[in-house]
Amino acid sequence: MSKATMKAGLAIPFALTLTLADHVHAEPEDRPTSYHPVVITEDFAAIKERMEREKPNLAQTQRRLLDARYDLADRPVPGVTMSKGKPVQGGVRVKLPSGTNWDDLSRMSPEDIRGKRLFPAGFMPLPHPHHAEGGMLFPQFAIDEINNLEQRDLTRFDLDYDLPDHFLPEFPAPIFLTTRPDLGDVSQGKLVNIRNYFELFNGILNPKQLEGLRLLVTPFTQQQFNPTDDRRSEHPHEGVTCLDCHANGHTNAATHLVGDIRPQEARHRLDTPTLRGVNIQQLFGSQRALKTVEDFTEFEQRAAYFDGDIVMAAKKGVNVLERGSQVHFMGEFQALLDFPPAPKLNVEGRLVQGQASEQELRGEALFHGKAACAGCHAPPYYTDNLMHNLKTERFFEPQNINGRLAKADGPIKTFPLRGIKDSPPYLHDGRLLTLDDTVEFFNLVLQRGLTAEEKADLVAFLRTL
Repeated sequence: MSKATMKAGLAIPFALTLTLADHVHAEPEDRPTSYHPVVITEDFAAIKERMEREKPNLAQTQRRLLDARYDLADRPVPGVTMSKGKPVQGGVRVKLPSGTNWDDLSRMSPEDIRGKRLFPAGFMPLPHPHHAEGGMLFPQFAIDEINNLEQRDLTRFDLDYDLPDHFLPEFPAPIFLTTRPDLGDVSQGKLVNIRNYFELFNGILNPKQLEGLRLLVTPFTQQQFNPTDDRRSEHPHEGVTCLDCHANGHTNAATHLVGDIRPQEARHRLDTPTLRGVNIQQLFGSQRALKTVEDFTEFEQRAAYFDGDIVMAAKKGVNVLERGSQVHFMGEFQALLDFPPAPKLNVEGRLVQGQASEQELRGEALFHGKAACAGCHAPPYYTDNLMHNLKTERFFEPQNINGRLAKADGPIKTFPLRGIKDSPPYLHDGRLLTLDDTVEFFNLVLQRGLTAEEKADLVAFLRTL
């Protein structure tokens, strides 16, 4: 075992850090490689039996991590819901180190917090439920609905999703179109899939857009879901669709590991972002800075579906999309996905006097003033379409957390805040469960010095977006 795995933090037992590479021709520990093993010599039945046996221990290890970091209780905010009615969870859920409070912590320098090891564990990078293995993981409600509609089972025999359902977006989410705002939610309360997309959108979309949507709900092979013995489904699998994660053009908070970082322990967990509002965005991917939604669409199919491994993609049956038609059609449909209505905002994205509460108005003033949020999240869509480096590594020593090497994250895209209450959890890896956590995080990391009342006002404003 490497020294990094034993470092301070929540290290997992050696037996649980084994990846599939340990069962083929493993590289020496001092020679990291960018490549996964291509030739699998272990029998599939043996792989499945071994991973099923390890699964309860992995789940228990991840649950201990979550319980140590967060208050996971179902405690919604009275009267605050997402666009279709799901309650929004409230309160700061990140647990503080013993003997500290948020006010005292916010007055300390990053160097003091780091030296005294007081950076809250819930502000640290969140590892995948099995970081050494990684791969797409779906909430159980999404697995059940897709299986019911298509008889396509996204269950993994080795891992289950980890975050409680009450911290996740509503499902299936409503769909709002930039071209037909008069229709409101066009989903009819259904999860859009290969069997119903035509009946739902025929007469609303043009034929090119319909074809783009068809491709977005068509299953294509993927690293964990494919017809080979190197898969994590019980039976050979037809694959996943773009909208399996971006459900109804939004998100169901499915998780994955980003494909563009090596070695494995340095890869970031990914919280699936919403596709709402891609028409106003200029960067795509949390760190990849792809310049168009077409670039992103093509990248996902060619590389991200296979952890950035082009050798694996060829082996498992990558679907190479044709740029001039298929990618273009898919991008055109994605660009129609609008943010949810925000009745308290005017055409410039600012609160309407007389419709917003006094607390919400105070929060807006803080957003543009003392809290300085608008420096990156400018109205009307609350993004600057840039990337910024928060340098959270100022606050903690590098450490291994359940297989995830926590150190410098680097620059991350400024995601739009429009409709933000519909898109929990927060930050690029989902480490922040509520908007209260998010305000507390930025208050500490950016050292804004907000009072408890000011933080509550700011959260109230964010819920209006």
